[in-house]
Amino acid sequence: MILYPAIDLKDGQCVRLLRGEMSAATVFGDDPAAEAAKFVAAGCEWLHLVDLNGAFTGAPVNGAAVEAILARVKVPCQLGGGIRDLATIEMWLGKGLARVILGTVAVENPGLVREAAKAFPGQVAVGIDARKGFVATKGWATETTIQATDLAKSFEDAGVAAVIYTDIDRDGAMGGPNIAATEALARAVRIPVIASGGVSRLDDLLALRDTGVIAGAVSGRALYDGAIDLRAALAVLAG
Repeated sequence: MILYPAIDLKDGQCVRLLRGEMSAATVFGDDPAAEAAKFVAAGCEWLHLVDLNGAFTGAPVNGAAVEAILARVKVPCQLGGGIRDLATIEMWLGKGLARVILGTVAVENPGLVREAAKAFPGQVAVGIDARKGFVATKGWATETTIQATDLAKSFEDAGVAAVIYTDIDRDGAMGGPNIAATEALARAVRIPVIASGGVSRLDDLLALRDTGVIAGAVSGRALYDGAIDLRAALAVLAG
């Protein structure tokens, strides 16, 4: 199972939100590229980047910070937030991103997901953010009546590289991930599922890994707070 350190970007800074609330942001650093370099020095294989402002506005906002990270580190990076048209997808992949994450458009324009996944094999993931099982879009501000599992199943034949599943109520709360819901989703689809939201200690990572069906896990606040030692966690997961 791959551990993805998260770098959430708001106004050019590294932050973590509590349950997706922009007003409840904790700033962890004003040099995202330096934070990325620390994660890479500890041995991570991937980085998970989120343009939080972009998720709300629908267009890239923290582009300079993302580009600085891409220039600084050599591990593959995936990015979500504000990516809602083919031109933006092409732009980011052209700048060196390994994978784009499509969230809001997966609901509002599923055809774009299919078109992008076909045009860029292995480089398009779907971000499914859910509150009590129902998908939320536009930076989690808009709730839908679509079940997370139904949305994931609709892309089974699209060729997407992964589904990043976030339980919004767990995100940033340090209360543990929703293992049952994430495992159920991973068993319901053939697409690799990456867990996000609430990973707060090493035992959470081991529990996700031990399901045998979850491909990866995203962690942010726990790494910044020191609740999870990244180097130690990577060693345990590798072992």
